[in-house]
Amino acid sequence: MQSSGFPARAAGRQQVLLNHLRPTEGGMEPGMGRGLFQKNNCSAGDSAAYERRGAASDDIVVVSALRTPITKGKRGGLKDTLPDDMMEAVFRATIQRTGVNPADIGDIVMGSVLGDSSQRAIQVRIAGLLAGIPDNVPVHTVNRQCSSGLQAIASVAASIQAGYYDIGVAGGVESMSTNPMAWDGGVNPKIADNQEAQDCLLPMGMTSENVAERYGITRQQQDEMAARSHKRAGDARASGRFKDEIVPVKTVWKSKEGEEKEIVVSEDDGIRVGVTAQALSGLKPVFKKGGTTTAGNSSQISDGASAVLLMKRSEALKRGLPILGIFRSFAAVGVDPAVMGIGPAVAIPAAVEKAGLSVDDIDVFELNEAFASQATYCVEKLGLDPERVNPNGGAIALGHPLGCTGARATATLLHEMRKRGKAARFGVVSMCIGSGMGAAAVFERGGEIDAFRNAAPTQAQGFLSHDARV
Repeated sequence: MQSSGFPARAAGRQQVLLNHLRPTEGGMEPGMGRGLFQKNNCSAGDSAAYERRGAASDDIVVVSALRTPITKGKRGGLKDTLPDDMMEAVFRATIQRTGVNPADIGDIVMGSVLGDSSQRAIQVRIAGLLAGIPDNVPVHTVNRQCSSGLQAIASVAASIQAGYYDIGVAGGVESMSTNPMAWDGGVNPKIADNQEAQDCLLPMGMTSENVAERYGITRQQQDEMAARSHKRAGDARASGRFKDEIVPVKTVWKSKEGEEKEIVVSEDDGIRVGVTAQALSGLKPVFKKGGTTTAGNSSQISDGASAVLLMKRSEALKRGLPILGIFRSFAAVGVDPAVMGIGPAVAIPAAVEKAGLSVDDIDVFELNEAFASQATYCVEKLGLDPERVNPNGGAIALGHPLGCTGARATATLLHEMRKRGKAARFGVVSMCIGSGMGAAAVFERGGEIDAFRNAAPTQAQGFLSHDARV
């Protein structure tokens, strides 16, 4: 009897293993002679069609993502605030909230578009020193137009992965109140023979008109998106949804009469509560007679700064820092300069493919609303659910401080995903780029990565071993 018991137990173990390969009931591949594997819920709490992976020590993670309020250019709360002071505020808050020794930072990379590039680099250096970051920490700036803040994040992530350093700060800054959008110097006469080269110099508003005309985006669609952006942003501000990502800034504000007063700027001030599509429909086009692009359905000129702290997962675990998000992929692409606004429609699929996902796997999109025309086109082209796009409003309501936007949108995305919990595992940040480009990055919510096992509990002893616990 004793010898007959061993084969029985072995057979039982074999059956347990075979049960894992059991096909879905009634599920046979059409034209194939084998069954489909069954898709089961995993420890992340959802039933995913994409490949799952355990926590990897070399994942590049975000442990902090902060921003100043975004305020109206030349009129808002930060109009008289130096870029150095805006950056100092987010640098100091990043260090204080994470407890990271600033001397351990390997590099600070800030996106910036307007203003003298050499001066801006020095302002980044000044801001770091004012925030208590020691002089051993280097800095530099990057400029990929409207994606500069996102490019900074991608550059720091790549540098950490390459082993250049262990911890990096990425972000962006823009003071559109003090740095005008202007062309410096003459124009190369050779562009007369190259239409696409000429189109690189088109005013951004004209590229918006081109998108609307070429792809049939109506004025009504644009005004409806703009009104929705303000409504969502207003609701988010009123409910305190931005509080975790915003760093209040103490500054000096000057009135038209030259009077100065100290204020604390703690909220975005470009949101127009109660604005409707009908009200917006009364605004006149500003770039083309008979056009559809207006001041009401375009992004705002704004001021602001943002900072994102990145490191490897192993470094975050060693320091006991909570993981806000995981950087999964980045893509920058080129498109026709005459319709530069379509960039996200090309960049998003490229980025999600690099992450091993599909567009349908993305739960939240932060799509920069440079213009309602191009944002509407991208949503329609990719078949995105509008409820997943800019749930807290976008640049039409919040503003678009060019170099800051990519990192600002990343902060908004990651904090929104954290609040949603298991309802949001993957998110995308994307924007169009002047002269005809697009950029996108995929992030995974920090708490959504599978643990070190991916096994469902069993209710019975499966004869795996005598000491197995269930």
